[in-house]
Amino acid sequence: MNKKLYNLMDWAEIEAVTYSEEDHPKKLLGPHSAGRSGTIIQAFFPEAKSVSVIADKVKEPYPMEMMDESGYFAVLLRKKIPFHYVYEVVNKDGKKITVEDPYAYPQVIHERNSKKFRNGILRYAWETLGSHILTVEGQEGVHFAVWAPDAMRVSVVGDFNDWDGRVYEMEKLPDESGIFEIFIPGLKAGTLYKYEIKAGNGTVTLKTDPYGFFSEDNEDPASVVTDIDSFNWTDEDWMAERHNHQGSESPMVIYELKADCFDEKKQGFKAMAAELSRYLRDNGYTHLELMPVMEYRAEEAAGYHTYGFYAPHARYGKPEELFYLINHMHKEGIGVILDWSPAHFDAGNGGLARFDGTSIYESPDPRRSFHPDPGTLTFDFSRPEVRNFLLSNALFWIRIYHADGLRVDNTASMLYLDYGREDYLPNIYGGKENLEAVELLQNITNEVHKEKSGVIMIAEDNSAWPGMTTDTADGGLGFDFKWNESWRDDFLSYLSYDPFYRTDHYGELCFSMVYAYAERFMLPFTHDAFTKDKGSFLSRMPGNSEEKYANLKASLGFLFTYPGKKVIDASVALGDEEAWESGRKLNWELLKRNENKEVHALIKDLSELYRERPSLHELSMEEAGFEWINCISANENILVFMRKTKREKDTLIVVVNFENIPRKNYKIGVPKAGKYKEIFNTDAEKYGGFDFRNAHVIKSSEDECDGRENSIRIKVPPLSVTVFEVQ
Repeated sequence: MNKKLYNLMDWAEIEAVTYSEEDHPKKLLGPHSAGRSGTIIQAFFPEAKSVSVIADKVKEPYPMEMMDESGYFAVLLRKKIPFHYVYEVVNKDGKKITVEDPYAYPQVIHERNSKKFRNGILRYAWETLGSHILTVEGQEGVHFAVWAPDAMRVSVVGDFNDWDGRVYEMEKLPDESGIFEIFIPGLKAGTLYKYEIKAGNGTVTLKTDPYGFFSEDNEDPASVVTDIDSFNWTDEDWMAERHNHQGSESPMVIYELKADCFDEKKQGFKAMAAELSRYLRDNGYTHLELMPVMEYRAEEAAGYHTYGFYAPHARYGKPEELFYLINHMHKEGIGVILDWSPAHFDAGNGGLARFDGTSIYESPDPRRSFHPDPGTLTFDFSRPEVRNFLLSNALFWIRIYHADGLRVDNTASMLYLDYGREDYLPNIYGGKENLEAVELLQNITNEVHKEKSGVIMIAEDNSAWPGMTTDTADGGLGFDFKWNESWRDDFLSYLSYDPFYRTDHYGELCFSMVYAYAERFMLPFTHDAFTKDKGSFLSRMPGNSEEKYANLKASLGFLFTYPGKKVIDASVALGDEEAWESGRKLNWELLKRNENKEVHALIKDLSELYRERPSLHELSMEEAGFEWINCISANENILVFMRKTKREKDTLIVVVNFENIPRKNYKIGVPKAGKYKEIFNTDAEKYGGFDFRNAHVIKSSEDECDGRENSIRIKVPPLSVTVFEVQ
């Protein structure tokens, strides 16, 4: 053994490398100045028989000396840094390979970014962490970076190193950020990888990349190095006008579709783009809400648990295919809303749970971390790096994928510490409010609204938390809209009774107007109301099949004429008698057949009415846009109300009958003397009804009714919604 070389060795540190317990491998590995003696190069190849260094402008390789039988090699060269070199490695099987030295390259992450990350203010954290195809000092390769502050050692593993964590140990940044990084020359897009993490207690686990842009489609997926910057977007017209399509006064009809409803033979984002956009356009929808998109694990009892927050689910296609779908929708004038679940994450071993052997993404206290109802883990919203992860994730889907909005799932479980928990840890004031989650949501909505014009944030919230859609400057959470699940649940409860008994529950039909303008609401006929346990919309209706469909059509009429944006699940739109799980059978042949043509025709015409009549959307978020005419006819199960704009001529009168009895000469009060014309009736023959309609213009009489001086007498079909305009 070369004595000079031997004396240059730091044997204690070498042992840390060979035992795979080194978090600063660059202290030894790679090139280091040996003063006047030149440069010492050290390398660790556990499976190598011999290793040589091939340096620039040198004809012959320099054989390296095996300093430790574990595979630790070193050589002293009479060359001064910098110079380029590669390793020529002969493995124990005699195979010769040439390898670039990742430890010869400088730190890639700038200190200012790691400092921002540590303080929770690195807005585009995915640009710093994860895997990125880069050119460093003229060499193309992949830079890997991961946050694992309490790890003893982190290695990146893949086919390129036979999944051997002893090779490519990552360098921990010298600051306090807890970030590990390594640049590996020669790797390309499509490379499979994971992080092998050795915890402080010596336990070794394999983890997918929290910031990974894509992963394999299997039970134990590896992350995939992916280029997300090369797609050619052509949706600039939509993006420029987006704010006009989803503001408070804009008509929005959102089609909620589960991603696992794709046709088995055409499965994938790109394959379904043309068919789906045509279907949405032909049926009057303005937006697609796609769920779930992010990489997830499906639990039959508890739904979807997000697994990869920066990766679209591999089952449905690569990132470029989701790019294509969204771009195509935008070109067809259809907005795309993505479901997003920052409340909790999958508790599986390969993901975020105890990522570096400790609880860094979740709270170390199980009273805060474990969510017993879905069996997931709740994020530790108090930790700056976790807040950074979630804020950046929201911006990622908006900036990189051009999402027009995010529907934030299950906000109540974020906001309340006792949500679904019998044993919970109160906040610092002894209350049940999650103060850190409140601050995070306010920060996210603020930053999203700064990011891109017209992007909307939607809260799925089944609690009475005040100010969900109030500006953060006024103490609110800053969402643009909130799902009105209370309205939906009361309405569905009312409908589930036989019309004879609905009289006793009439208040459930009217009550939502008490709080209708406390928030900016969307009216959700959505998946979570039609689960296997709860039943489909039709299965919950009383009566025979004909009466069930009449209830559905009347309900759709009520949905489209009542104040609020509209969200309709695919199973409701199909008139499907099974629960939403049947959506997994959904394919384009079923859509083309339009087995429930009347329901499709009704939705299309209602959407057109809603979009073309300003009174149905312009002031839907303001009290001035709605006025009761009759909300006391419990015995008849009839409602009458007006929808208005600032222009009197736009006023519409809506008559809702949830009784299965027709009324031939029903008197209703009207706002003024004049002529009234029926412009819409869900009982029309084209919708499968009896065509019990008001065929002629009706002149009002000076005959008091509903507290108004003038009235008209009309036909009211059974289980129907009828709309009149003032002539």
